[in-house]
Amino acid sequence: MRLSACGDINYLRLAVCVRIGSGVWQKQVCLRVIGFVLALVGLLQLTGCASTSDRASFAEAGAVSVTAATKVVSYALSLQGAPYRYGKASPTDGFDCSGFVWHVYQQQGIVLPRTAQAMATQLPAVSKYAMHSGDLVFFNTTGRPFSHVGIYVENDNFIHAPSQRTGAVIVSNLNNTYWHQRFMAVRRPE
Repeated sequence: MRLSACGDINYLRLAVCVRIGSGVWQKQVCLRVIGFVLALVGLLQLTGCASTSDRASFAEAGAVSVTAATKVVSYALSLQGAPYRYGKASPTDGFDCSGFVWHVYQQQGIVLPRTAQAMATQLPAVSKYAMHSGDLVFFNTTGRPFSHVGIYVENDNFIHAPSQRTGAVIVSNLNNTYWHQRFMAVRRPE
């Protein structure tokens, strides 16, 4: 068993993460602490972060930087409640699932294919155990592989434009029975 720890400040929160295991069985457990934790942050900065190699490999792989991923997720979350409209890709007209993802990344200057199927086939695969904020999560919701896509936020949550029935962009959890049973893959935009 391999253990490593890392501190990361995101929106004035401290994330203390522990990686358990290795390879495909690696699981990252994060505890979020809100408040004044500057002493711990200082300690982590002085001693170095055990998982900086993970971040380096993330950037070296040609993937979206951690800063860009944070902007992507922040912008995506700002669109919660935008209407669902099949075939659309704008806050004023509404979004379908791939239109939502396409629009969010396009606003950050990152060009993605327009359909969920094309995104899944053209972007590099990532293990579900190595997901980062901003990664794309894919599902089979219609009996066809890669028929739905969303943007991974954190803590097993993702944001997406699910359907006419829900009617809006929402945040869902990967552990929800419906999404867990239909989960297919993770891709990382470049």
